[in-house]
Amino acid sequence: MAPTYSSYLKIDNLLALQQPLSDEKAHDEMLFIIIHQAYELWFKQILHELDRLQTLLKTCDYPRAQFSLKRVLAVLKVIIAQLDVLETMLPLDFLAFRSSLETASGFQSVQFRELEFALGHKRRKVFEHLPDASQARLRLEKRYADPALWDSLLAGLARSGYPVPGEVLNRDLTQPIAPSPQLRKMLIDIYLDSPQLVFLFELLLDLDQGFQEWRYRHVKMVERMIGEKYGTGGSEGVGYLKSTLFKPFFPDLWALRTELQNL
Repeated sequence: MAPTYSSYLKIDNLLALQQPLSDEKAHDEMLFIIIHQAYELWFKQILHELDRLQTLLKTCDYPRAQFSLKRVLAVLKVIIAQLDVLETMLPLDFLAFRSSLETASGFQSVQFRELEFALGHKRRKVFEHLPDASQARLRLEKRYADPALWDSLLAGLARSGYPVPGEVLNRDLTQPIAPSPQLRKMLIDIYLDSPQLVFLFELLLDLDQGFQEWRYRHVKMVERMIGEKYGTGGSEGVGYLKSTLFKPFFPDLWALRTELQNL
């Protein structure tokens, strides 16, 4: 049988996934579920794009890498815009179903942790909440051991003949990305002589800034909804979320701004 719109997109299955747990008085639980399911779908798409982007960067296909980055940035804008919809929910509307969440928390989103790892923000503490040998843990363990996006970019630059410092190329991939003064010297030379790569770097900064904007908007949305109370699932709520702000994925791209001013 030829596919239809409904069968191809599995519409019946998709629309059966929204199952509120509270009584009918909690009108906004449906919105809460749909927004967060949409987040997970967009996270899946971003991870799909980042995997391709890493291949393009490692093979020095910078033009197509730029297109892939632009798509990720476009998705990121949609993710941020979804908060506008979520903020139409009043605190009392959320309280009407909050107890139904029990131990469920956005802190448990494995795909978001995969995104953080893919962008270089790695830490073992995340695994404390995942059962051993679970599929989710295995996926995250792989991201933890694999090169981050920044590592793939540097590998491609080295392949193109740029003098990427060995200590950066051979770093421990399970550690967060640390700034490197030696690497910045090379990056500054690229900024002076290679416009195509500069545009790519600026798109990476857009990506970094976009995630920081999403984190900030998310913090303010949660603060607007529950104030300083603890989050669901025992998470620290706004206090924890504030601790994640202003931690860039690509520290050298930010730090070299100051050094460029001194040339």
